[in-house]
Amino acid sequence: MTQNAFAVRGADSPRDLPALTRRSWQRPAAGAFVVAWGANMFAALLQTYRADLSEVQVLGLFGAYAVGLIPALLIMARLSDRLGRRRVLLTALLLAALGSATILLAHGAFAVILAGRIIVGISAGAAFGPATAWIKELSDATGPAGEGPRRAAVALTAGFAAGPLLSGAVVQWLPSPQITSYLIHLVLVAAVLPFVAKAPEPETTRGAGDPAEPARGSVRQVLTSRIFLTAVVPTAPWVFGAATVALAALPVLVPLGHYGPIGSGVAAAITLGTGIAVQPWARRLTRRSTAAPFRVGVTAVIAGMLAAAATAATAAPALLLVSTVLLGSAYGFLLVSGLQLMEALARRDDIATLVAVFYALTYLGFSFPVLVQELGGRWSPAVVLTAGAVLGVLGLAATLVAWPPRRRAAR
Repeated sequence: MTQNAFAVRGADSPRDLPALTRRSWQRPAAGAFVVAWGANMFAALLQTYRADLSEVQVLGLFGAYAVGLIPALLIMARLSDRLGRRRVLLTALLLAALGSATILLAHGAFAVILAGRIIVGISAGAAFGPATAWIKELSDATGPAGEGPRRAAVALTAGFAAGPLLSGAVVQWLPSPQITSYLIHLVLVAAVLPFVAKAPEPETTRGAGDPAEPARGSVRQVLTSRIFLTAVVPTAPWVFGAATVALAALPVLVPLGHYGPIGSGVAAAITLGTGIAVQPWARRLTRRSTAAPFRVGVTAVIAGMLAAAATAATAAPALLLVSTVLLGSAYGFLLVSGLQLMEALARRDDIATLVAVFYALTYLGFSFPVLVQELGGRWSPAVVLTAGAVLGVLGLAATLVAWPPRRRAAR
């Protein structure tokens, strides 16, 4: 595919944009990275808000951006098919800056921080579906097919990991962390805006180009298919459910002393860094079997939640490390396998929408730390986390319905 196959939205001529190259996908990936950074750096700043807010308020702020994210995901993905990926992603970056600036100026006021987190959620919802589709389109145009979902997952995961890691260091060692962390993010947004603005953009004309289109269903057909209902719906919430339990719920249950802020950042970095490390493995497994990375991911959920229960019962830092690695593996496997399945099922003009639906399901997992906190007060965190492992077993059973064993299928 050549530059001629790409629309030049917002530019006077193709000369306003650089030629399409094998690295063109890195431009929208940079935008997704910075938005993900802003969305998740709050994980390391949780420690600084606990002195003035209740534990439920703090964890509620962490997950509040899902309130803005889920509707934005579903609306902006379809809108990007009409207005173009660039316009939507640039708008998302500006909203990310607005959200960070709002929290920066909140001075600890819960209502203002909450508003800022919701704006950050809207920015994430506006960015992730279109950016993932854009990365896929540019990757397919310049390299081997199928690299797009993995590259998108790495960009998002790297942002999710780098944000809390650097913010944790700011909280631990620099003055005014609630100001410095957001200023850093605002600088990143300003730096990446012109980089994203120069990315080539594919045409999104309906019905174009893919010989496999007739074999793929409409959005409604995909969302009502057995494979979606039994493989994606039960497992997608564990993408961020596993990750947020490791990076938000568990560090609170393990006393880290004066190293709490950087410890939270390191827990987030290990969780999401493991998620990045397993993604190539997930892709190789997919080549052998579509079901394999789903089942490996859910198995990691079960093991990770049991390790998390042991961590909560003993408050052992070593078990915290084990839990972050297992739950991070679950995150990586389920994220890549879900994105690849959406790509395989979607028509070209529906990719952004179906990816957005997948992300909306994944973000239900952001409620998990709040549930651990609330239900843990009635029973105990260890019991709640063990119950999570039981739900993981049900998710594993659902994958057997999605992809029946060969003997059963033969019958």
